[in-house]
Amino acid sequence: MSLPTLSSGVTDLGLNEDIKETPFPAATKFAAGLVRGVETDVSSVYFVDKILITITQGGRLSQWIQVPLASASPAIFDTALPAADGDMLPLSHLNPKTLLGAGGDQRETVGHLYASQISSAIANRNPEESRTVVVGLGFEKIDLEREAFFDILELVHKVI
Repeated sequence: MSLPTLSSGVTDLGLNEDIKETPFPAATKFAAGLVRGVETDVSSVYFVDKILITITQGGRLSQWIQVPLASASPAIFDTALPAADGDMLPLSHLNPKTLLGAGGDQRETVGHLYASQISSAIANRNPEESRTVVVGLGFEKIDLEREAFFDILELVHKVI
């Protein structure tokens, strides 16, 4: 049985004009570790138009947040300035937005904090980065301890 072929007229329709060549597969990294005794998995996938970061505990993903890295205003220039050593404040122009899930004000606030910190770290590594960062979170429970926060960010830094 022979495979069907396209006629020469079909190949000249100009369908390939808007196709952008990109590396495949998308760059992906994984890290895992214990955060206050809970197995935590972190991954990143760098798509052409978005950067996806997931942080899961027990296989959960219950909250999705997006953070556009493109400046909200041309007057904003903090991404061009180098961060001071040890400066953990997120960039001021970042505006996290919950896409799915939240589970209350506390969970949403903590999710926005993680999304802003992760997006700031990505922007500080590459000030020219303008893709939207999408963060998926799935915590077993909300842990407000400083140690847990820094342990999770340490895992994230391994994949960004």
